[in-house]
Amino acid sequence: MVKRGENQIMQRSVLVIEDESEIAELVKLHLRDLGCQVKLAFDGIVGVAEAEAKNYDLVILDLMLPGIDGLEVCRRLRSKSNYTPILMLTSKATELDRVLGLEMGADDYLTKPFNVMELVARVKAIFRRIDALNRGDTKSGEKIVSSGNLRLDITKREAILDGEPLELTTKEFDLLFHLMQNSGRVYSRSQLLDNVWGYNHSGYEHTVNSFINRVRNKIELDPAKPCRIVTVRGVGYKFSEHKE
Repeated sequence: MVKRGENQIMQRSVLVIEDESEIAELVKLHLRDLGCQVKLAFDGIVGVAEAEAKNYDLVILDLMLPGIDGLEVCRRLRSKSNYTPILMLTSKATELDRVLGLEMGADDYLTKPFNVMELVARVKAIFRRIDALNRGDTKSGEKIVSSGNLRLDITKREAILDGEPLELTTKEFDLLFHLMQNSGRVYSRSQLLDNVWGYNHSGYEHTVNSFINRVRNKIELDPAKPCRIVTVRGVGYKFSEHKE
């Protein structure tokens, strides 16, 4: 039973893209108990159209869908400038499918059959993390970090490089901000998963590699020879102050 006060806090709009109607209705029932407004879509094409027509606080996305599959839906949503958290549901248990989902930009995943209470907990965790980021909450209290011609403002969710806006996805922004505000400190891949993604994705450390490479391609003069996000062999990554 959800407390009344919590209901009042959790006023969110959620889009559930799931072709199994029983699962979709079950998810809808429990999210409504959180005070969420829930819209259902039963195939990928309709889901993308609905997600583009309205700003949702969260998309819960099944991997296997008629029309277009969940990975393609995720790819299309992540190609838009407006960022919406995505929780991916998958009946596939292979590591590749989960990694692909995370690398496409999903914020979290849950494997079917899942416990409804775990789903609710994951949804709450995503909302808490987004709220904290929107408030500008960071462990160090910093809201703006800069290095040379690179500047990040977590309150505005703004990245500037050479005086021009730098397009970063939410996860890319969070990863770069975390490394910059802890400049010089080395983080392992598992530590970055915990600190940036907000919960443990044990076994998916190579997902971090993919995001590191994407950020390097956007901020490094020569991504093949990075001078900002540096690899510490056998340990992980650190942000090194850029020398102009």
